[in-house]
Amino acid sequence: MTNYNFLKYKKFFIYLSTISTIGFFLIILFKGFNYGVDFKGGTVIEIRTEKNIHVEEIRTSISKININNYTVKEFGAPNNFEISMENSINNNEFVNNIKNNLEKDLKQKISIRKVETVGPKVGGELIKSAVYALLFGFLAIFIYLWFRFEWQFSLGGIVALFHDTIITAGIFSLFNIKFDLTIIAALLTIIGYSINDTVIIYDRIRENLKKDSVSNLTDLINKSLNETLSRTLKTSGATLLSIVAVLIFGGEVLRGFAFAITFGIIFGTYSSIYIASPIVMFFNIKRDWSVKIDNTP
Repeated sequence: MTNYNFLKYKKFFIYLSTISTIGFFLIILFKGFNYGVDFKGGTVIEIRTEKNIHVEEIRTSISKININNYTVKEFGAPNNFEISMENSINNNEFVNNIKNNLEKDLKQKISIRKVETVGPKVGGELIKSAVYALLFGFLAIFIYLWFRFEWQFSLGGIVALFHDTIITAGIFSLFNIKFDLTIIAALLTIIGYSINDTVIIYDRIRENLKKDSVSNLTDLINKSLNETLSRTLKTSGATLLSIVAVLIFGGEVLRGFAFAITFGIIFGTYSSIYIASPIVMFFNIKRDWSVKIDNTP
């Protein structure tokens, strides 16, 4: 078992995390997100060309058509592309016009693989639903931790989750990465992953509190962190390997999701050790745990 003094610089990490969270929150507040079609409304058209071509050729062709704020990017295979635009298309004539212009300019057949249209009203409702999903997740976890442990543990877990969510979302805002429903799914996944890691550490802290009500609380929590460190690193490391593989080889569809999960795992592991655990110390957790220890593996 390792014997690192994780809490030696606890104040530094708490201050660093507080400043980072406030900073990214302000970035989100004033800069906002680069919302995808899911949220702001518009149309996404997936096309496939007969031959591999450069994405700039498609952009040049699309620029000749009256389309508002469009983007074109590769989508999976080298001959698959995604065209996103703010125009809400409700008829086939516009899509066929795009297809005909591309075939004329690129001198090859173009197949339309999928057309998705979302109205602004629906996009606004999806934003509200996404916010409610995140808030409900936080509330449910807060109540669960309160009943399972004590309110100090519940507070520490929620603060850590808030830190992970704000920083991960803030990175998307800072670098103007598309923010859509898959990112909301990633944030909810991060919440579940992070709180699982925190609960493992909290369980060990509680077990050691039951065994020892005399030792210094800092030493006891350090001991608990060292006892769970191996499990934390193995789980995080194995998960990161698979997510990084998806990030590199998963294509454009999964890139945003994998990007969010990658940062979420890193920040979730960090917050379980340097945020959730120190907060338990600051709020005078009780030392008399007379409940029998459950040694079930």
